[in-house]
Amino acid sequence: MGHSEAADQPARVMLVGCGRVGTRLGRRLLAAGREVVALRRDTSSLPAEFTGIAVDLTEPPGRELPAADAMVITLTPSMGGDPDGYLVALRNLAAALPSVPPRVIFVSSTGVFEGRYAGRPLTEADVPAPTTPRGILLRGGELLATELFDALIIRPAGIYGPGREMILRKVLERSPIRHAQRTNRIHEVDLVRTLEWLLTAGDPPRVLHAVDRAPAPLGEVAGFVAQHLGLPAPPEATSGEAGGTVLDGSLLHGLLGGLRYPTFREGYAEIIADR
Repeated sequence: MGHSEAADQPARVMLVGCGRVGTRLGRRLLAAGREVVALRRDTSSLPAEFTGIAVDLTEPPGRELPAADAMVITLTPSMGGDPDGYLVALRNLAAALPSVPPRVIFVSSTGVFEGRYAGRPLTEADVPAPTTPRGILLRGGELLATELFDALIIRPAGIYGPGREMILRKVLERSPIRHAQRTNRIHEVDLVRTLEWLLTAGDPPRVLHAVDRAPAPLGEVAGFVAQHLGLPAPPEATSGEAGGTVLDGSLLHGLLGGLRYPTFREGYAEIIADR
């Protein structure tokens, strides 16, 4: 599909399942002079400048979708409440396109590695062998998106940013957490920068891990947030394994020339300062 050539500057980008990340990306694309077509069930909250198409991809759209120069897919595995809704949606999308865009990016998740920890940071060379139902579904989505669209796969870890403040909430509510849980994350701003870069990169990697420079136990992250809020750290959860994986994001950091929020410390400090 010509991944080795520059994707040129795509004039029209289709955003499939356009939620928070897609909308933020779309605004940046508009500012760069591109046309944005956004597919989602309910288009009422999309920016007026987007061309919104109301479609539920768990059903065949019943109409041909417009052609696009590039496409970014950000569907959620839980869509439609059907275990296979995710895969059905990809097949319905493929059937409704007049042709596959020259550049397709599929946003997966580091959850494809659920149930596996190699005792070292996992890189893009590690092949996922998930053992949880969610991990298996995510991996199925990656393989299908590759088969249908020759898609580039990007795997973000826990996405956070203003309005995505799960750890902050846990600290404020004193919710028990597994302090030893291995975690990785990426600020929403850096994920959007990565997607924008992938749309036009001349020779992008087939698979990319979107994680910052500081994989850390959940207790360390929550402790940092608690300290900044002047609160005690959340209590230890008594049940369940700690688990989790550690991901290596050095490929991404080299391609982007650094992150706006290199670690959770810069990101959460700013979120807390803005509260």
